[in-house]
Amino acid sequence: MAAAAPAGPNRVPLHPGPLHPGPVVEFHDVTVAYAGRPVLWNVDLVIRGPAVYGIVGPNGAGKSTLLKAALGLVPLAGGNVCFDGAPLATVRSRVGYVPQRETVDWGFPVSVMDVVLMGTYGHLGWFRRPGRRERAWAAECLERVGLADLAGRQIGRLSGGQQQRVFLARALAQRAEIYLLDEPMAGVDAGSQETIFGVLGTLRAAGCLVIVVHHDLRSAVTWFDAVALIDMRLVAAGPTGAVLTPENLRRTYSGQPAVLEELSRAVATGGRTP
Repeated sequence: MAAAAPAGPNRVPLHPGPLHPGPVVEFHDVTVAYAGRPVLWNVDLVIRGPAVYGIVGPNGAGKSTLLKAALGLVPLAGGNVCFDGAPLATVRSRVGYVPQRETVDWGFPVSVMDVVLMGTYGHLGWFRRPGRRERAWAAECLERVGLADLAGRQIGRLSGGQQQRVFLARALAQRAEIYLLDEPMAGVDAGSQETIFGVLGTLRAAGCLVIVVHHDLRSAVTWFDAVALIDMRLVAAGPTGAVLTPENLRRTYSGQPAVLEELSRAVATGGRTP
C-alpha cells in the first residue's frame, strides 16, 4: 500500500496561507427537518482552526446532515451557518468537500486524473480547460495521497479506500483552507485510513481546518484534536479528551448499552482494543 508522500521544501503549498486561530465555522441555532420531522435541533457550535475536528455520534444522529446544512445541500428550518463570519457563497472557493462514497456514481467513465482535475475548475474561470499547470498540480495531489501511479485508471476500478483518497486529492487540488469530509473512513481498509489521517494531519500543520464526520470513537481518540458529540442536538464539544467522558458518552449513546460499553472501554484505553 503506497503511503502519502511527505511534504518537502520544494513542494507546492496546499493553499495560499494559514487560517487565523479564531472561530472559522459557526453553527447558530441550526435546525433541519425532513418531511416535518426534525433531525437536527437548535445546534450551536463554534469550530476553531487550524485543527482536525471530529463530528461523532450514533447512527441517525444527524452528523452528515450537519455537514450538508453547512454546505447548503439541505435546507435549514432555522438558524444559519457562517464561514469566517460570512455566508458560504462568499467563501465557497475556500471550502473543499469529500462526500460519502455511496453518493457517487462509480460507473461514470472518468479517470482518476479527471476526477482530481475537477478540483481546479474553480480557479480557471468560465470556458477555460485545465492545462499543463493544472495537470501537474493534480498529479502532485495524487502523490500526496499515495495514488500517483493510478492517474489513468477508471475511478470505478479502485478499491473503496483508493476511491476515498481520490476524492481527498480532488479537494486538495482546490487549494481550500476548510475541508469537510463525510464519513471518509467508512468501508476503508486500515492502510488507506492511515494514509488519509496522515494527509489530514498535514493539512492541519499547513494551517487548515478539517471537519470529519466519523463513526469510530476508538480512532477518534487518537486522531482528532477536538470533537463534537451529536445526537440530534449538540451533547458536548471541545478538546477530545475533555469531551469523550463516560458521562457524555452515556448522554449520546443512551439507547445503545452494548455500544456504550465498548466505546467506554475504548476511550479508557486511549483507542486501543483491550
